[in-house]
Amino acid sequence: MSTTTPHTHEPEEHPDSPPGGAGTAVRPPRLIRNEATTEIPVHLLFRDEPAPEAPRPAVVNRRRGTGERPRPVRPAPVRRRPEPLPDPELQERPARVLPGAAGVLAGLGGVTGCLAATWWAGVLPGDVLGPHPGAGLGAAQWAACAGSGALALLGFGGLTRGRTGRAWVLGLFGRYRGTVRRTGLLWINPLLRRRRADVRLRHWRSGVVPAADAGGVALRVVVLVVWRVRDTARALLGIEEHETYLRACVESALARVPVELPGGVRSGADAAGDALTRLVAADVAPVGLEVFSVQPVRVEYAPEIAAAMQRRRIAALDAQQRATMLSSVVDSVEDTVTRLTTRGLVELDDYERKALVRDLTVAFCSARREPA
Repeated sequence: MSTTTPHTHEPEEHPDSPPGGAGTAVRPPRLIRNEATTEIPVHLLFRDEPAPEAPRPAVVNRRRGTGERPRPVRPAPVRRRPEPLPDPELQERPARVLPGAAGVLAGLGGVTGCLAATWWAGVLPGDVLGPHPGAGLGAAQWAACAGSGALALLGFGGLTRGRTGRAWVLGLFGRYRGTVRRTGLLWINPLLRRRRADVRLRHWRSGVVPAADAGGVALRVVVLVVWRVRDTARALLGIEEHETYLRACVESALARVPVELPGGVRSGADAAGDALTRLVAADVAPVGLEVFSVQPVRVEYAPEIAAAMQRRRIAALDAQQRATMLSSVVDSVEDTVTRLTTRGLVELDDYERKALVRDLTVAFCSARREPA
């Protein structure tokens, strides 16, 4: 029976450690070795959490041809111009009025009361309303006469006539009280201030307004504006003069929109009119105006450049006409020579073909210039 003696593992001396006796410290053995004898700590083998990512270097300038895309640059925010906001409290609303018959009845009642009070005081002769008591002009008689006179003034003083296409804007001590758009005989409180407003569809033909085309050439434009008052309260109370404001808005829109000359592209002229209508309608909406159309009716060059631009246009038309005539002559000569040769009427070499083409070109050009 064999006995096995246990082998004791003696600590292995590190090859890099200096030889020494018992007093020298012995380094612990390495767990994992590679060819480069790089040590891997044990705690990294059993680590669950991922290692932190290294920060990416910031790219300041990317080189061309390397496939790198530059960072998108955000455009600077464009600040829009402030737009006028309408007053929320200033908005058209119907005013309280009475039919004209009520005012007539009140006025007649006041006149009747005045006559009765004077008859009661004995001022009127007895043969007018019959025998009177002859009480004299006392406090009661004066009060009755004053009340009847005030009723007559209120009744007849408040009568007015409403017309189609016109409106009354009413105010009391500087405060807006409503708008009257009714027609016929009406009674309005005579203590209210009345301002007449025209709410019909109107058109305005402007004077000569400076403008420019797409190339920046100075022009003079006359426009026709079709508009009307939509909110009478804002048009008459929200601004000093709404017609002057409309003209200023038209001039401002013409300074921002290029205008086409007559005889150009039709779609360009329509686009300019649509853009003008859109801009002017947006500018005058806060003051209670409604714009339907802003169309240029006359466009011409400014006086300082009119002569030069006229010569330029004539030269362009002349060049276009020459190019058209030359193309027509070349086509005619080519067609003539082709017909003569394909039908076998003539046999031409290169020299004769060139001579024939030259003679036909001169003949066709002369024939086309004679009628002019």
